[in-house]
Amino acid sequence: MRIGIAGAGRIGAYHAKTFKELPGVDEVILSDAFPDVAQRAAEEVGVASSPDVETMLGRIDALVITSPTNTHGELIRAGLAAGLPTFCEKPVAASLEEAIELALLEQQTDVPIQIGFQRRFDVGYRRAREAVESGELGFIHTVRACSLDTAPPPEAYIRVSGGLFRDCNIHDFDIIRYVTGVEVDVAYAVGGNKGTDYIKQAGDIDTGMGIFTMTDGTLVTFSGSRENSYGHDVRMEVHGSRGDIGVGLDESLALISAEEGISWPTGPRVISFMDRFLPAYHVELDAFLAVARGEQPSPCTAYDGVQALRMAAACDLSVSEGRPVKLAEIAGADLTKPGE
Repeated sequence: MRIGIAGAGRIGAYHAKTFKELPGVDEVILSDAFPDVAQRAAEEVGVASSPDVETMLGRIDALVITSPTNTHGELIRAGLAAGLPTFCEKPVAASLEEAIELALLEQQTDVPIQIGFQRRFDVGYRRAREAVESGELGFIHTVRACSLDTAPPPEAYIRVSGGLFRDCNIHDFDIIRYVTGVEVDVAYAVGGNKGTDYIKQAGDIDTGMGIFTMTDGTLVTFSGSRENSYGHDVRMEVHGSRGDIGVGLDESLALISAEEGISWPTGPRVISFMDRFLPAYHVELDAFLAVARGEQPSPCTAYDGVQALRMAAACDLSVSEGRPVKLAEIAGADLTKPGE
């Protein structure tokens, strides 16, 4: 199989290296809006390069999109028009409205899209989902999730990121749906700025948190921050009537105990999200190959990407208006889940 990657930045080059190592991949081609960037990255990884996406589309069997968010929509449309199974890093598109259009287009063309929410392929999150689905935990009453980054992205990235909820916590939003199997009914969120000045100047927040009331009554809290220099802290706790389970509570946890005589955790702290989810990225891309071969449906469709964006939009609206927001108020409430 020939894989074409649009976007030769850090994650694009990393995915190129991963695909190169996966069985069943015959060729990997990197392209970028800046051809010299694509050529340089391709040489470093040891794959082919293309001067532009248009040329690359005629040489591949599946498309992978790792370019800036504002290019996702155009590239997804190009992939679907060419009949190419398409993998796209989150979010689906720069706006919720465009994401909804793409989800509808996916269903109309019957060409699969897989959105890059790698936490779905992490061993811990999968174990938590199994514990919920099996009834091992009883009924779920509360869930806690957090995404705390070690340092803010560059100012240029912040200005086009879509904001903390759409860029950072969107991973929490997707995994909350994935683990609980339940949708959000009401969102209430708050946010503030105590760190890097350029985040506030861009109209964004560096720290946020909120509460989701799920459609079955489960209460979920989440938090996110760009300013957690002690380590990359991504966790989830699921609390049920008969048991509790935690994700991310390992020897590399970026947290120390205040209890006397407790030295855990003792391992090196995780600094980068790529280090934290290295195995998950491999499983995620291997799953996409199975999708591209027609062996399984997409494990994370454009519909799923839309739902995570709707949760982010509800949180943004809640912060700006200082009130709880029903998800029914947010565009896309009438979008049909694939297969229903």
